[in-house]
Amino acid sequence: MTEPAKELTAKEIKKRKRRQPPPDPTPLPGLVDAHTHLAACGGRSEEDVRAILDHAESVGVEQVVTVADDMVDARWAVAAAHWDQRAFAAVGLHPTHAADLDDAAKAELEEMAADPRVVAIGETGLDYYWTTRSDDCADPSVQREAFAWHIDLAKRSGKPLMIHNREADRDLLDVLAAEGAPATVIMHCFSGTPEIARECVDLGYVLSFSGTVTFNNSTELREAAHLTPDELILVETDAPFLTPHPYRGQPNQSYCIPYTARALAQVRGVSDEQMADTLGSNARKLYSLPLR
Repeated sequence: MTEPAKELTAKEIKKRKRRQPPPDPTPLPGLVDAHTHLAACGGRSEEDVRAILDHAESVGVEQVVTVADDMVDARWAVAAAHWDQRAFAAVGLHPTHAADLDDAAKAELEEMAADPRVVAIGETGLDYYWTTRSDDCADPSVQREAFAWHIDLAKRSGKPLMIHNREADRDLLDVLAAEGAPATVIMHCFSGTPEIARECVDLGYVLSFSGTVTFNNSTELREAAHLTPDELILVETDAPFLTPHPYRGQPNQSYCIPYTARALAQVRGVSDEQMADTLGSNARKLYSLPLR
């Protein structure tokens, strides 16, 4: 005799839902995912990368920039950018891994930066959140030294600098000012206040918004998105993290970008199509991506 199916608890239902990817959004052509992590999304082979990018392209996300956290991921990012013409790479050491920036790492990153499939240096910057929460996180002084080196590499390579900033607004902007910012600075996953947004905009820095701009508690972030000029705004997933509302906590991938792009369109009072055109055009220009 077959036993009756066990009724799931509310906690089990929630846990099961969090493992499910969001449904496909209505396609919105012309978009570029300005910052994703293909390897962390399962893209560790040419076949897997192709599948992720096929899925993204089916809803209008035509190109992606895949980003490294450490040296292993940097190698994966460059490989992925050569596996599929829709993928491009950003290389650098995440500030939490800044202590790994020895002479060998510097030499390898410089070699990677010369690769035409590498379109940005980063993500680099400052992360003070993890300094008190992880024994493995680099000390702030080490982070600042590594950040300065990445700034110099961006200037020498002529490629955009991709910034990671977590709870370090003032120090991060001060380091950029002291070192002299490169021509293009991209504030990945911008999470600052409207005041910091205005300061960045006044300096000509690009603000890239992720799914966090759609969260119910992100009123100030939406204000920042509203005040950002058309020419200084990007959209990203930071996948597999930061899935947009109402799918927060579920697995994120580049195909989810239209959800965030539409949210930005609503915040900025423009049509979805106009927003997609602005976001895609900006990414292609800033990263010097070829037209598709």
